[in-house]
Amino acid sequence: MASIKILLREDKLDQSGEAPLFLRIIKDRKTKFMTLGIKLKPSEWDNEKFKVKKNHSNSARLNAFISQKVADAEGEVADMMRKRKDVTTKKLKQAILGKAPENYFEYVFGRLDKIKPNIKFGVWKNYESNTIKLEQFNGSRELFFDDITVTFLKDFQDWMINTKKNNPTTVAYALKVMRKFYREAIREDIAKSSSYPFDKIKTTFPAPQKHYLSKEQVDTIAGLEMKTSTKEGVYRDMFLFACYGGGLRFADVVELTWENLKEDEQRIVKVIRKTGRGHNIKLPQVAFDILMKYKTPDAVQADYIFPVLPSNEEYKGTGEFHYFTKSKVLKNANNTIHSIGKKLKLSYQLTFHASRHTFATQALNNGMRIEFVSKLMDHCNIGITQVYAKIIDKELDNAMMEAFK
Repeated sequence: MASIKILLREDKLDQSGEAPLFLRIIKDRKTKFMTLGIKLKPSEWDNEKFKVKKNHSNSARLNAFISQKVADAEGEVADMMRKRKDVTTKKLKQAILGKAPENYFEYVFGRLDKIKPNIKFGVWKNYESNTIKLEQFNGSRELFFDDITVTFLKDFQDWMINTKKNNPTTVAYALKVMRKFYREAIREDIAKSSSYPFDKIKTTFPAPQKHYLSKEQVDTIAGLEMKTSTKEGVYRDMFLFACYGGGLRFADVVELTWENLKEDEQRIVKVIRKTGRGHNIKLPQVAFDILMKYKTPDAVQADYIFPVLPSNEEYKGTGEFHYFTKSKVLKNANNTIHSIGKKLKLSYQLTFHASRHTFATQALNNGMRIEFVSKLMDHCNIGITQVYAKIIDKELDNAMMEAFK
């Protein structure tokens, strides 16, 4: 428990012989003082009753003022202690002064409500889910900005790794979300820059491992007996199309419509969902043939080519419905791709995204210029594409060593 007491600081006598009156807070053997703005001579203060003596001309009014201050302070302390048993004397003092520290969760969830209409729902959902994960670790929504110390962040990291079994990228992203909102709070003068702890903890993202298939492995997948009348067959064809057709991301493949396909030119024209940039790609025959397998006599321009999403009448294309529908379909697609990877006896878990890496490495292996590959994959700069060139160089090195053992 915390104790509150009125104290005349006789060690701070001024030249007129008066001492300031303080409210003293003690908790866990730690003390904080806050001035009441009153000065008295020691002879005017009763140290046993904690009152101004009647020999002071304004004793009644001062005693009423002091009683109210003590009552207000006790009320604030009781309220804070109900919320958190481990609250510090510093926070109690701030609460009494009317400067209670900002609650991290109240701030972040408030910000999420404000920004939701203005950002992609998937980004918003990631912010929310990582904040909920932090709340799960903390055990409640009682977390102040100055509670977020280096030790707190390291404990959060350990919990994500050891309890949640999160991978390094997931851990780094969770801390990135915290860092983002902490910085925003500093810019709004809600959190103090002097308490910012993220400069003292490593939150760098590990280099992602890029899994890709050889031409022989892609041919094996193409040769699997899987009917287009089944969802598994459709997901396999979507994967193959991405391998052959420029490494389009899953979101762009699943949303392809017949309007995006210019049949007479064998060309895909669409806006890339992630970047918002226009994309125009001439399809090789093998990719074009995959699409044409799904062309029916009654197909209309607005229909999705791959029949795994709800019809356009039901499907909104943006917002929460889009996010959750696409996430469910991606999960189902990856389940199929995982199973295919097991048939190939791969040493890693195959995902749909491997089709993107497969296209890049195959294109470079076949002599396509790196700037062309970069353009087709909609990379913002060629430096991203050069990662694949390094993969090819490493393969050549390994082949050279194997050839002359």
